Amino acid sequence: MAISIRLDEDFVSDVKIHAEAASRSVPKQIEHWARIGRIAEENPELPYNFILETLLARSEVDNGKVTRYVRRTKPTD
Repeated sequence: MAISIRLDEDFVSDVKIHAEAASRSVPKQIEHWARIGRIAEENPELPYNFILETLLARSEVDNGKVTRYVRRTKPTD
């Protein structure tokens, strides 16, 4: 469900800068920040970079950009 909201002009100006740098639209940049913020609030012990790397890894799996790990040595008992 899409809704319209009013945002502060200074905030929107900052969003535009970050959106352009990340090759995102303004709405997608706001969605990205909201997603990061929600994850951070639900997991306050996780550093920002860990959250980003986890999202990237999840996207790589979803897009088939990973290979299955195959152990090449025999385990020692």
